[in-house]
Amino acid sequence: MSILDMDERLLELSGKIDIVFGPYVDQKEFPENVDVALVEGAVSSDEDLEKILKVRARSRLLVSLGDCAVTANIPSMRNPFTVQDVLKRAYVENATLNPGEPHEAVPTLRPRARPIHEYVNVDVYVPGCPPSADTIYFVLAEILEGRVPDLSAKTRFGA
Repeated sequence: MSILDMDERLLELSGKIDIVFGPYVDQKEFPENVDVALVEGAVSSDEDLEKILKVRARSRLLVSLGDCAVTANIPSMRNPFTVQDVLKRAYVENATLNPGEPHEAVPTLRPRARPIHEYVNVDVYVPGCPPSADTIYFVLAEILEGRVPDLSAKTRFGA
């Protein structure tokens, strides 16, 4: 939503970028030779791990976007518990209809939710829950100008 909150600045950026994968594009496979990948979310499942390895291998610059990607934030709240306990709580104890752990269509959870930099090299970290539209615009504008964004003045983690 913060990306959409850039409002008219999206029009400015649209002449300089092509969105090739994500919720706005109906492409099922992450493409080769991507210049910049913005990645949200923690690595919580085997599927997440497979995706982040592919994104890193196919992207020149990887941006960890938001606190979940940067620190594992909310997804990591499950870390004190075992995967079995998490699944039991979600699908058995809290279920009002057909309680039981699913065996299809649910990704295999990793033992702990972790930030993406624990699995792949990250080039730019953009903290925030969510990062503001102004911060995201600044990051994209800097990258488009060939600079590594200095976020020290743009986030609460600066200076």
